[in-house]
Amino acid sequence: MRMAMIGLGKMGGNMTKRLCRGGVEVVGYNRSQDVVAALAKSEGMIAAESLDDVVAKLSAPRRIWLMLPAGEPTEQTLTALLPLLERGDVIIDGGNANYHDTQRRSAWLAQQGVSLADAGTSGGVWGLDNGYCLMVGGAAEAIDLIKPALRVLAPAPDRGWAHVGPVGAGHFTKMVHNGIEYGMMQAMAEGFSLLHSKQDLSLDLAQIAELWRHGSVVRSWLLDLTADALAGDQQLHDVAPFVPDSGEGRWTVQEAVDQGVALPVISMALAMRFASQDEQAYGNRMLSVMRNAFGGHLVKKFT
Repeated sequence: MRMAMIGLGKMGGNMTKRLCRGGVEVVGYNRSQDVVAALAKSEGMIAAESLDDVVAKLSAPRRIWLMLPAGEPTEQTLTALLPLLERGDVIIDGGNANYHDTQRRSAWLAQQGVSLADAGTSGGVWGLDNGYCLMVGGAAEAIDLIKPALRVLAPAPDRGWAHVGPVGAGHFTKMVHNGIEYGMMQAMAEGFSLLHSKQDLSLDLAQIAELWRHGSVVRSWLLDLTADALAGDQQLHDVAPFVPDSGEGRWTVQEAVDQGVALPVISMALAMRFASQDEQAYGNRMLSVMRNAFGGHLVKKFT
């Protein structure tokens, strides 16, 4: 099987490596040609110099996987690709796109006879070795064309990937997956914060994290990663208390509002990320002023 991978960053580059090592011929393109040359040399990837070159090096029906940032980078690439493609070709969007955009793009591509599949992709930097969890949406005919690649990318040919529904279902499922991830991370961070604050018990957080990995109800890959981090540094002095949000948590909460579904844990986890990003903390300053105004409580000043 031969396919293309457009976008050879951390995820796209590692996915390309896994595909090449699994016997899939990959035509790779990236704006930085240094990355293209490096993967061609190390993995035997077929280098492409442009989108035209990508399409020229594929035979019909073409399979083109995009691993690009959501929004304009994906939109611009699709706009440039579409005139080069033929009826029956398939584009797979493996980035974290908003599922509404995916459905809109699918209808647009379908006018030219090109299919769109959306692959919510989880696995991060560990996916190269462990495989990726792939949540795939699209028409059955399109999924059939890319099954060999899905089987190589997944942890095993028969697990870790699934055709979860029509176009948009893959990105919707990944959106909810990431919302759940926000909640799990927040709960774990709060628990370890409470353990850390109980100074009179002299708790060894690395020991406790390792303990919980074996037989406890909260054991998980997230706990495995936490235990590894705490084994190196329990105090985290060099880590700034700033936690970005990638956008999917926002989309999850907005979807819950639109549907009238209660998501208190995920919503609060998202709010806590916003709080970490508020360098001015104006709301907290206002709370201090109000508390002083009605109760005469001391307002702590910067020194």
